[in-house]
Amino acid sequence: MTFRFTTPLWAWQGDAPWFFVTVPREESDDIRDRPRMPRGFGSVKVRVTVGDSSWETSVFPDSTVGQYILPVKKAVRMAEGISEGDEVDVQLELIEL
Repeated sequence: MTFRFTTPLWAWQGDAPWFFVTVPREESDDIRDRPRMPRGFGSVKVRVTVGDSSWETSVFPDSTVGQYILPVKKAVRMAEGISEGDEVDVQLELIEL
């Protein structure tokens, strides 16, 4: 199952900033509804492509908004020239069912 969407990059400020995009509600609902083996924190393994960068990671449920969030690592942000507030075109493929 593969999803494509555009959404802004945002920063979570803690001891160090972490950067995320929020998976839109419809796609989050589709991910949540897929049967799969339980994983820690409700995470789901995914393969992601942003621009010319591809990597494997996990999306995590964010209970405050009821959607999944996708971490975007610094190497990707630098390679793709994206920063907080930029709209990011994301291709997200579930690799764990």
